[in-house]
This record gives sequence, C-alpha cells and structure tokens, in this order.
Amino acid sequence: MELLAADVVARFYTFLWPMLRISALMITAPVFALRAFNVRLRVLLAIVLAWLVYPMHTWPVIDPVSAAGLKEIINQLAIGAIAGLILQMVVAAMVVGGQAIATSMGLSMANLMDPNMGNVPVISQFLIVLGILIFVGMGGHVILLGMILESFHTLPIGTSIFSPESMGLLLRWSSMMFLGAVLMSLPVMVALLFVNIGVGMITRAAPSLNIFSVGFPASVAVGFIVLLAFMGSIIGRIDWLWLQGFSVVRELLGVPRG
Repeated sequence: MELLAADVVARFYTFLWPMLRISALMITAPVFALRAFNVRLRVLLAIVLAWLVYPMHTWPVIDPVSAAGLKEIINQLAIGAIAGLILQMVVAAMVVGGQAIATSMGLSMANLMDPNMGNVPVISQFLIVLGILIFVGMGGHVILLGMILESFHTLPIGTSIFSPESMGLLLRWSSMMFLGAVLMSLPVMVALLFVNIGVGMITRAAPSLNIFSVGFPASVAVGFIVLLAFMGSIIGRIDWLWLQGFSVVRELLGVPRG
C-alpha cells in the first residue's frame, strides 16, 4: 500500500503540469473564457486534454510545495494565460473600435451589459459577436488547442516563458489593440468627419438652425449606411487580426508552422 500511495503521488505530481498550462488557457482564451461556457465543462475539457497529452511526454517529478515547484506552477500558469491573453487583445481591439464608431455616431450612451467585458457600446457588442463567430468559423478554438498541446514539445516543463524576447513580443503585440481598432473604425470615422464638417458649414450659414436636430439624425443614418457598406472590409480586418494573433502565439510558444 505504501508503494501504491507513492506511485499515486508521483503520478499526481507529473499530471499537474499539463493540467495547469491547459487550465490557464481555458480561463483566458476567447470562447473558452465566456461565461456561457460552463466552468464544469472547462474543467472537464482541461482534464480530458491533459489526460490525452500525458502519455506522449516524459514528465519530471517536482514537488509542487517546494521552491522549484512553486516557480514551475507560476511558469505553467503564465504560459497558458499569456497565450489566451494574446488573443484577447483582438477582442479588446473590437471593443475600442466599436467605442470609436459609437462615439462618432453619437451612440456612446447606448450601452449593453456584457458579462465578460462589462458595460460596452452596442456597436462594440456587435463587433464582439461578429468576431467570435469568425473565430469559431475559422476553427480558431481547434488551432489554439493544437498549439498549446504542441507547446509541450517546444516549451517542455522547466523552460521559462519569462524571457526578454517573449516579453518584448507581448508588449509589441499589445499595440495591435489600438491599430486594429483604427483599421476597423476608420471608414465610419472618416465619413462622419465629412458629415460634421457639412453640418458645421450649414449651421454657420444658418445660425438659427438647431445643430442637434440636424446633426444627430444625419450622423446616425450616415454611420449605419457606411458601416453596412464597409462590413466586408471590417470582417476582413477582424479575420486578419485573428490570424496575426495566432502567429504571435505560435512565435511565443515556438510552435513550427504547418
């Protein structure tokens, strides 16, 4: 019985490492981090994936309550969490882009309560739903799970993620949150800029005209028309952002292409 107990403890110590990395990804990655994705399903999926990848590697036995074990726990959680947060930057870009569009159209006060992102404008919520559908449609959840499972080859247990190169890559990628927002909102913002210039010229010529009774309906109508006209371009930008996010995750984890 003592040998059996020692064997169970050793198995637990080795099974802990893939479980931590995959569980951290489930907490932060798009789709998996949604409140609609039940916590029990996340735990069950993490256990199943860890169980499937467990026989494919030789796992070191590290006591998790020792100093080396605590360090490795933080490292494994960071690998999974950073991989998910990189793709969450794309979701943040949709939120910022939607806020820019809503502010230009005068709809910044029309907000919805998102259980994941908080209080966001309706345009941001629309872009988030559109982006999640694109993510699932392109098989992003399968690609992400494949990369995190492949990372056990490229980043074996004991390899630290906290290197200057990986942290620099993460900081450079964070700027995509603003660049992606500008790329998505630029057509609407430029069109509404010309609308505001025209309304300003009209009110300058006729000072008695109420700018709010003319400018607000014109901004909302033109904003929705331009948004519908450039929907294909916006979808292409969202798709491009997801692909860029996968490339950054692949580079961070050292997963080869193909």
